Amino acid sequence: MPKSKVRKKTDYSITPTSRIPVKVKVGPSPVWYISIMLGFMLAGLVWLLVYYLGADHIGWMSDLGAWNFLIGFGLMVIGLIMTMRWR
Repeated sequence: MPKSKVRKKTDYSITPTSRIPVKVKVGPSPVWYISIMLGFMLAGLVWLLVYYLGADHIGWMSDLGAWNFLIGFGLMVIGLIMTMRWR
């Protein structure tokens, strides 16, 4: 019985000409970005402190009830997410 022909497989490696270089912005973050990032974190902390200490005296804040936790922690999480882009 005759032996069948062996097929040559094509090479699927990436050639250097097919890759497009991407420029990445490198450098420190601007001062305003760091200020806003820390501002969000501090604003969330202040919101929770004011809620715990003065919710009885602030009518609209006591009307919000448990939503104050979402607002306070939400502000802090926004600041925390901003730290991922901080250089």
